[in-house]
Amino acid sequence: MPLKALIVDDEYPARKELRYLLEQHQDIQVVGEATNAYEALELVAALDYAVLFLDIDMPGFTGLELAKHIRDTGKSPCVVFITAHEEFALDAFSVDAVDYLLKPIDSKRLAKTIQKIREIISLKATAPKPQEAERKTGPGNLGLIPVEYQGKTILLDEENIIYVHASNDYTFIKTAKDKYLTRFTLKELEQRLDPKRFYRCHRSYLVNIKRTKEVIPLYNGTLILIVDDAEKSEVPVSRAQAKRIRQLLGI
Repeated sequence: MPLKALIVDDEYPARKELRYLLEQHQDIQVVGEATNAYEALELVAALDYAVLFLDIDMPGFTGLELAKHIRDTGKSPCVVFITAHEEFALDAFSVDAVDYLLKPIDSKRLAKTIQKIREIISLKATAPKPQEAERKTGPGNLGLIPVEYQGKTILLDEENIIYVHASNDYTFIKTAKDKYLTRFTLKELEQRLDPKRFYRCHRSYLVNIKRTKEVIPLYNGTLILIVDDAEKSEVPVSRAQAKRIRQLLGI
């Protein structure tokens, strides 16, 4: 079944271009457009969208504020921000966005974002409800993390974990090629994983600092880490943790 998408942008040419690009992906169906956050709220209240493509800079209140409001209502669609300003990247991650895309949108970059969305929705579809999942804890640390994969529980060696991301009551573990769902919370994994290797770089992320390949400074001293998975994923570093990460890396 196609994933229902909503485009929110106050500029008609931008909505038209994005709709055209999304039509190239058969499993994405654009079933709504809004010119501002107020229209978007009405549409989201009326229909369960799988993914929202939100412009950040809009009249009224911003796409970031809109995403926070939707999250507070209990709905959890995948959110992708569209912006002409790179400095909004860290803010996008702060509301658990799947990704952010810079205008003009590159079709290849969009394809990678849609693949992320497919993976997240697929994992959520097979996951037990968070309130039903039993937390697995133990007295020792074996360096192995149980994750859910195709209806089975497999054990990951922590050396193969590149980063951990918490979003909408789910916790995902990323390796070089795959993404897995785990029943542990981010806080539990922070206590369980090797503290010499894994660092809480953001309220929603743990990163394996030894798998970082590039550091991109952003505004106000924040950072983006490029890690060495297949997608060269971007992991945000909050302002509060940027100094510590810089010290660890000697930069």
